[in-house]
Amino acid sequence: MVGSHLADFLLENTDWKIYGFCRWNDDFTNIRHLFKEINNSNRVHLIYGDLNDQVSLFKCMSSSKPDYIFHLAAQSYPQTSFLAPIETLQTNIIGTANILEAVRSHSDLADAVIHVCASSEVFGRVSKDMIPIKEDCTFHPASPYAISKVGTDLLGRYYAEAYDMNIMTTRMFTHTGPRRGDVFAESTFAKQIAMIEAGIQDPIVKVGNLDSMRTWSDVRDAVRAYYMLVTINPVRGEYYNIGGSFSCSVGEMLSYLLSISSRDDIEVVVEEARLRPIDADLQIPCTEKFENHTGWKTEISFEKTMKDLLNYWRYRVKNEKIFLSR
Repeated sequence: MVGSHLADFLLENTDWKIYGFCRWNDDFTNIRHLFKEINNSNRVHLIYGDLNDQVSLFKCMSSSKPDYIFHLAAQSYPQTSFLAPIETLQTNIIGTANILEAVRSHSDLADAVIHVCASSEVFGRVSKDMIPIKEDCTFHPASPYAISKVGTDLLGRYYAEAYDMNIMTTRMFTHTGPRRGDVFAESTFAKQIAMIEAGIQDPIVKVGNLDSMRTWSDVRDAVRAYYMLVTINPVRGEYYNIGGSFSCSVGEMLSYLLSISSRDDIEVVVEEARLRPIDADLQIPCTEKFENHTGWKTEISFEKTMKDLLNYWRYRVKNEKIFLSR
């Protein structure tokens, strides 16, 4: 989701050449609208490899010679990390080290500006007296995914300090919008509602924990923040919380989606498999540090984000008809 929106932003607002690093068997749905540019090598190029294959990363750096690197790739679904902790740790920690080693080994990339994307999940279970969460809040990760992002976060700062690399690390709080993967709460809710409206799912939305508090931002605001991060006086080794300004529980978010549905007979059912063993249930950030440094502010409302997400799934359901129920 994020990489595709970042590509859209950069195409519209810069004259940069854009290289996307991808595996040969990746799902390219989110960049389908860029196929013409990719096929014609018109500013957008794909380089095939894998975070866990260091040789492919060395070749990637040699062929692209980037001025800016946005490291967004990860095993990014917390729920999956409980089932596949080793793969999550390998991809997110060792994969990050592989990227940074590949950059460090190329002397002509000494001035590359690098964004390492950690996660608000590093803070995990935060006590109420620590809300809103500031950058110096203690890490208390609540999933193997969150633990892997602690490693990602620390690696970014370590390489900046040890090797004087131009790296900034972000802890982005919940961000969503069109193209959001259907395993994430707000997106699976929107997908299920769209399937119910289309008459291909019974009027039941299956959910997990609805009590967790989240601060919501739009992915299009997020990628604008990432661009500002690397272009407005980047400070080596700095780390920032980034997030929206609107907070509500997962249940309140679902209530809003249901309120804009064309159906008024939808039942909500908690499904045991959707519950995490433990949850990061108070995700409310203080973003003053980043805002004061860059001037960034959110521009897209929670309501617009959710409407756009639901319309995205309505379009896909109409045109693709059948999806896994998850």
